[in-house]
Amino acid sequence: MFKNLSTALLIGATTLATLPALAQTTTAEVKPILTMIKGMWVAVREYDGNDLLYFTMLESYRCGLDEVKYGINSDVPDQVWEQETCYVDEAAPNAMKMEDGLPFITLELGSIETVIVEITYDDGTTDTETYERSAIMTP
Repeated sequence: MFKNLSTALLIGATTLATLPALAQTTTAEVKPILTMIKGMWVAVREYDGNDLLYFTMLESYRCGLDEVKYGINSDVPDQVWEQETCYVDEAAPNAMKMEDGLPFITLELGSIETVIVEITYDDGTTDTETYERSAIMTP
């Protein structure tokens, strides 16, 4: 069975690698992926005496999103995450150039207890998820 699983994973990875450059730039393309990886939309890391709240996964699929809002220790996503531009005229529209900043915010160590995230897709539909700190901590 492991051999078949390895083969399936290899075929899947090869298929994804050969998708056209414009893939994953609309709701139809990113919504199924973001639904499957909902538990990984954001991550918290303790680093250099701070909490870092990462939005890397959402940045990776931002071309199909109109907006990302979040709230910290709140039931309301009342802050807007400023997404990097979607480079629709380039070969890799979802590339993260990070010219205007890094994909995280810095907060006081231990200050993040919960995070709520609301994403708005480019078709106007929304999806929301709430995370406990322990569920999104990275080593």
